[in-house]
Amino acid sequence: MGAPALKAQPANRLVLGQSAAFSGPAAQLGIQFHAGAKLFFDQLNARGGANQTQVDISLLDDGYEPDRCAANTRKLLDNDVFALFGYIGTPTSLAALPLATQAQTPFFAPFTGAMALRQPFNRLAFHMRASYNDETALIVKQLTNLGLKKIAVFHQNDAYGKAGLDGVTLALNAMQLKPVAVATVERNSVDVAQAVSILNAAQPDAVVQISAYTSCAAYIRAARAAGYGGTFYNVSFVGTQALADALGKDGAGVAVSQVVPTPYSTSRPITREFLAAIAQGGNKVQPNFSSMEGFMAARLFAEGMRRASGRLTRDSLIGGLESIRDYSIGGFNVSFSPGNHVASRFVELSMLTGDGRVRT
Repeated sequence: MGAPALKAQPANRLVLGQSAAFSGPAAQLGIQFHAGAKLFFDQLNARGGANQTQVDISLLDDGYEPDRCAANTRKLLDNDVFALFGYIGTPTSLAALPLATQAQTPFFAPFTGAMALRQPFNRLAFHMRASYNDETALIVKQLTNLGLKKIAVFHQNDAYGKAGLDGVTLALNAMQLKPVAVATVERNSVDVAQAVSILNAAQPDAVVQISAYTSCAAYIRAARAAGYGGTFYNVSFVGTQALADALGKDGAGVAVSQVVPTPYSTSRPITREFLAAIAQGGNKVQPNFSSMEGFMAARLFAEGMRRASGRLTRDSLIGGLESIRDYSIGGFNVSFSPGNHVASRFVELSMLTGDGRVRT
């Protein structure tokens, strides 16, 4: 893993820079997103590229730590990558976006729904996925429709966790409710004992979790072992398949909100396209929500390239992306404009089945 050796990019090739977790407790998020994106770009390149331009990704491992991400981003920008692509997480993306803005380099499809990356509007930042506010609104609506109003929040003690907590609080406030208890876990930690003690004491009907898969799995197991019998809801960043793998049979009934269509049902054309690409690539990519999101992000980026007028530059890419209005990516509708850089507000709920599968 490393940045390109040369700053100059040939006319028929561009390099995207990606800093993400490829090691540590959140590694599967970066590994899977990157695998899906690379799958699309490799097959695009084999067909001649977008507008005869090949796309490569230069990746660096930040372990889901903001300081490492900032250092990686400076390296990538020093090597004059065309755009930053597929950053994983809120605290890392918040460390990188100001650097991208200063360098006037597009920041495309971060794997986060934090409002702090969307407001105020930034001409260089493009988001494919719905926000955490969208996800938590659906979760709270589902819970209250079921008559479950005692809702607690277990969240990562950083900008990501705060973004999710804010979303839950906002949705509850609209119903004249508030969280019955709140507890935290440190990023890249599975020390959940104190959180279990705080939240179990409040006897919530449900716990909304805003963290990554290792800490969420640890919390679910520990809370149940301590006698908790309620339900668990997670936002998409948790890494659904990674959470299912970590929990095994203990995952039965755990809910996760999703911001891309399911890769496990072929009802949508984009899923059929994704699975066909995996087969064409030799079945080396695991089909899951994270790899699906990477594949779709790469497809959306390529559509922006295709629409760029004249010579492909950062400005013409932005213009190409902003021309994408009411466009269907295999049944997944996306739309940008000069004043809107959030492509989708699609959210749906899924549930782990306890045998490693995910049902939507």
